[in-house]
Amino acid sequence: MGCGAQTDRGRVARFSPEMPNKSWLLLFLLLEVGFAQVDDDFIGLGELPETFPSDPPEPLPVFLMEPEEAYIVKNKPVNLYCKATPATQIYFKCNSEWVHQKEHTVEERVDENSGLVVREASIEITRQQVEELFGPEDFWCQCVAWSSAGTTKSRKAHVRIAYLRKTFDQEPLGKEVLLEQEVLLQCRPPEGIPAAEVEWLKNEEIIDPADDRNFYITIDHNLIIKQARLSDTANYTCVAKNIVAKRRSTTATVIVYVNGGWSTWTEWSVCNSRCGRGFQKRTRSCTNPAPLNGGSICEGQGIQKLPCNPLCPGSLYQKSTEANDEGDFGNSLAPSTDDVALYVGIVIAVILCIVISVVVALFIYRKNHREFSSDIIDSSALNGGFQPVSIKTARKADLLTAPPDLTSAAAMYRGPVYALHNVADKIPMTNSPLLDPLPNLKIKVYNSSGLVTPQDDLGGELSSKLSPKLPHCLLDNSDSTMGRRTQTLLRTRDPSCTALGSFSSQGGQLIVPNSGVSLLIPAGAIPQGRVYEMYVTVQRKDNLRPSVEDGQTVLSPIVSCGPPGALLTRPVIITMHHCAVCDGQQDWLIQLKSQSQQNQWEDVVVVGEENFTTPCYIQMDEEACHILTETLGTYCLVGQSLSAATIKRLKLAIFGPVTCPAMEYHIRVYCLDDTQDALKEVLQMEKQMGGKLLDEPKTLNFKDSTHNLRLSIHDVPQPLWKSKLLAKYQELSFQQVWTGSQRNLHCCFTLERFSVGTVDLSCKICVRQVEGEGQIFQLDTTLSEDSQSIDTSLLDPASNITTLVGPNAFRIPLSIRQKLCGSLDSPQTRGNDWRMLAHKLNLDRYLNYFATKSSPTGVILDLWEAQHFPDGNLSRLAQVLEEMGRHDSLVPAATDH
Repeated sequence: MGCGAQTDRGRVARFSPEMPNKSWLLLFLLLEVGFAQVDDDFIGLGELPETFPSDPPEPLPVFLMEPEEAYIVKNKPVNLYCKATPATQIYFKCNSEWVHQKEHTVEERVDENSGLVVREASIEITRQQVEELFGPEDFWCQCVAWSSAGTTKSRKAHVRIAYLRKTFDQEPLGKEVLLEQEVLLQCRPPEGIPAAEVEWLKNEEIIDPADDRNFYITIDHNLIIKQARLSDTANYTCVAKNIVAKRRSTTATVIVYVNGGWSTWTEWSVCNSRCGRGFQKRTRSCTNPAPLNGGSICEGQGIQKLPCNPLCPGSLYQKSTEANDEGDFGNSLAPSTDDVALYVGIVIAVILCIVISVVVALFIYRKNHREFSSDIIDSSALNGGFQPVSIKTARKADLLTAPPDLTSAAAMYRGPVYALHNVADKIPMTNSPLLDPLPNLKIKVYNSSGLVTPQDDLGGELSSKLSPKLPHCLLDNSDSTMGRRTQTLLRTRDPSCTALGSFSSQGGQLIVPNSGVSLLIPAGAIPQGRVYEMYVTVQRKDNLRPSVEDGQTVLSPIVSCGPPGALLTRPVIITMHHCAVCDGQQDWLIQLKSQSQQNQWEDVVVVGEENFTTPCYIQMDEEACHILTETLGTYCLVGQSLSAATIKRLKLAIFGPVTCPAMEYHIRVYCLDDTQDALKEVLQMEKQMGGKLLDEPKTLNFKDSTHNLRLSIHDVPQPLWKSKLLAKYQELSFQQVWTGSQRNLHCCFTLERFSVGTVDLSCKICVRQVEGEGQIFQLDTTLSEDSQSIDTSLLDPASNITTLVGPNAFRIPLSIRQKLCGSLDSPQTRGNDWRMLAHKLNLDRYLNYFATKSSPTGVILDLWEAQHFPDGNLSRLAQVLEEMGRHDSLVPAATDH
């Protein structure tokens, strides 16, 4: 039938000319009628569209799975996943850069329900990739999917390195609390990523506030016990944990104590006597409640007695009897024998205390009124040759009670002046005894008028040189302004920062007390026949500080010594403290800078790059540097950081007011360069402001990591004080701290007390560099008017002796210096000459500097003197000579002694 239909259609489609005309005409008419009906049908539907409809368009991709935040634990990589449909392509982009196609794992399938293509991609992120990213934003990735309709991006997923530090920012502290009192245990978990979750343990069991509503854990992880119960006496531990580790705080023991309370009085007992004098009593006990866990016992008496005197049978005089009874009761209330013994003992103890106080006061009075004296302590180091001198004064002035007496004097040795550069006068160690008795020692003291006392056998020539009536021919007046500048120095400089003195060719030392700054003038540095008025001072004015570039910092105080332009025949040694941590690594590029006469700072030399043309040599020790130079002027050290591990030492000091009549109490935290003079300046300033040290200053290593210095206050007694700091902490910017451009840099914490009667304050202050080291101060102070002012015992006691003149200024006696120079200056075939001495004393960094001097040994010994002032170990120097094999010099010396 199908074939027949196909055939019929074929017949209709074909036209045969053999058909009769009538049949053809009929067929034609039928076809026309059919086409007309079709046209009418389309016309009834309206006009035809320009384009015919097709399949619906493909939608934008939709993410069925987006990448999630991930953390790298230790060195284990993480995988990020995403899934989208419909998607022709799908890739990851990390930190705005496309991830290579090879690093993707892509899977494709067709969704059975929608028939759309679903694509899934994953990548692996390693710890190294995260650590290599530099920038303000964390490592992130996002997924991008394509379809014919466009692209769709997923959310960003950050990948961070997980960690949990070991130390809690704040640990709970044990407490003793009264029954039903509120208890607050503070806990600040260690810093970590992700942030640590905190839970509390009570006797090693987890506390669940849902089970015990007496406990409450705040949003900042503190535990509150609403009303302390006896059952709450326990050990409490704060536990912090994240995906990396679990940390436990120290255990805080909470003891809930109960103060004792009296029970009610019992009824009065019957009189204990049937006739005549008697008494009756009543009692109470300290059991309502009984004291527990160290609570206070009840105050008062537990027994009360009353007299009672019933009449005896046959008594006719009741009134007289009552009077007698009252008198007897009075006797019963008289002190017992035990009470009398107690009173006698107290009286005897008071008398003994008065006697002891009188004896102590008399001893102190006699000690304070002794005259100035000096003691020579002969330790006979080196078999009696090296004899250290100790000058003891009966009175030691406090650092800040008065400015140092710049005219006070020092001990002086008598003896000829020896110029170390005169080789002809050297005495070889092998031909003469090494150890001679010390020359006759005399003490001279300058009084305020400038005269020298006593004038006994000091030598008329030397006395005239150091007297105010000094002949002008002996003074170096080559520069007419030099004398005037020195004379006006006391008026233009802070006396506490300056030391002055008159020096001849014998040399000496100038010391600025408690600043770490000194000037050593070796014997022979000043030409024969001349006397210089010399000075050394610490400059504290901001306009005198050198300007620094990025990464640079001033490492030392600004030190001036003079007179400028003075002629010197040997290098003097300027000693000053610095705050650079030099542990052998090349983390610092340290430059010595000097100030020209036009007040311009100029580079002198880079430490470690000295050569024959440089005018200075610098010896860097752990805390101090020693500058050997023949040019007097103004100097300082400037450091350039070479790596992020470069460390600068800071000194942290905390001060508060001595008295506080107001309700507010201000705590000042200073962040200073770790030099003695910086702390000394703050001590002086705080004394003028009426401040006092609240805790011992501490040192902090501050790295060139661009991280700020963060300061925070903790454990403020909440019932008595409150902090007015709105934020959790304060910060000093890295640039402020590193450059040191702002002197006396500090932050202030303001606390407010709720009552004027509150005079005790106890809290903690934490100072740390973000991502670096830190220090915690425990403050315990009293706001009383009779409290002491600044405690300056943290620094060495201030000494009135700022000038040491002549041989007494040096640890090594002059005669022994002569023999050492004569023996070691000449080169030895075995090498045990001045070069080995420099090596043994760790002064051999640049031997060529010493080689250019007329007496290398003398310069080395000068540097040793500066390093070990004021208590150099002469025994160590003797040991070094023995190690050098100079026994031929030591043996005959022992026999001569």
